[in-house]
This record gives sequence, C-alpha cells and structure tokens, in this order.
Amino acid sequence: MNTIKKKLLIIAHRPSPNTESMATAILDGAEHESVNGVSAQLRSPFTCVAEDVLASDAVILFTTENFGYMSGALKDFFERIYYPCLDDEKRNSAKPYSLVIRAGLDGTGTKNAIGNITKGLTWKEVQPLTLCHGEYQPEFIEQCRTLGQTMAASLEAGII
Repeated sequence: MNTIKKKLLIIAHRPSPNTESMATAILDGAEHESVNGVSAQLRSPFTCVAEDVLASDAVILFTTENFGYMSGALKDFFERIYYPCLDDEKRNSAKPYSLVIRAGLDGTGTKNAIGNITKGLTWKEVQPLTLCHGEYQPEFIEQCRTLGQTMAASLEAGII
C-alpha cells in the first residue's frame, strides 16, 4: 500500500558548525523512527522558494539573531515568498509553523519580526518558540531534535 506522506519543511540559516548541528538535529528529530507518515526536508532560506512552502504541510523556521533581528537570509526568503504564498490562499492559509532562534541577545526583536510576517501570511504557530540563548550549549541539540520530532509526530497524527 502506497501511503502519501505529509511534508515537513525545515528552513534553516546555518552559518556556523554549531547552527549546522542544530539544524541537522531538527531534521534528525523529524526523521525519528517513530514517525513514518512524514517526509522532512532541510533547506537553506537562499534556495527555498514559494512552491516549496506551498507544497509543505508544516514549516519549521530556524534563524540566527543578527543585530536583534532575523538573519538576512531568512528576511530574503520572506521577501521572495510572501506575495506568491498569499496568492495561493488554499495551500498557504493557517500553515502550521514553529520557530527556533539561536540568539546572542534575548531573541525578542527576531521573534516579533517573524511573528509579524507570519501573521501577515496567516500562518499558525503550533509550538512555542525554541530560544537557544547565550553561549552555545550542547543542550541546544536536544531541544532542536525534540522540536523536529514533536512537529513531525504532530503532523503525522493530524494534530497540526
């Protein structure tokens, strides 16, 4: 029997080995052996296009905090996909998403900016912010893995 898998799109700006490890942990969690009905894809904000978003069933956004704001890579992504996504209301409206911020400051400016954009896109935040704040900690990897698995399992179960 050929089962159609739901699609989880992970859009991650990962400019350092630590952020690469965190993004990979999100993907690893989403691909956990307990989750069979979801296919996860990790994409750079620079290569991700509106059709990738529209074809997905849920999105995880991962960004570094740069100057109290989202990364330029994620901002570029939003600028390119915003209106094409709005033009396809059926596949865009209430898109479940979650957000991970790797922050040197407190993440507030980044969270607020992304919140305003996703509100305009009519996306629905389905997990609380995962804020990885301060000096890099090994615990960040587990937080990211847990988020990936939770999002994938929730998508598979039809909760989101």
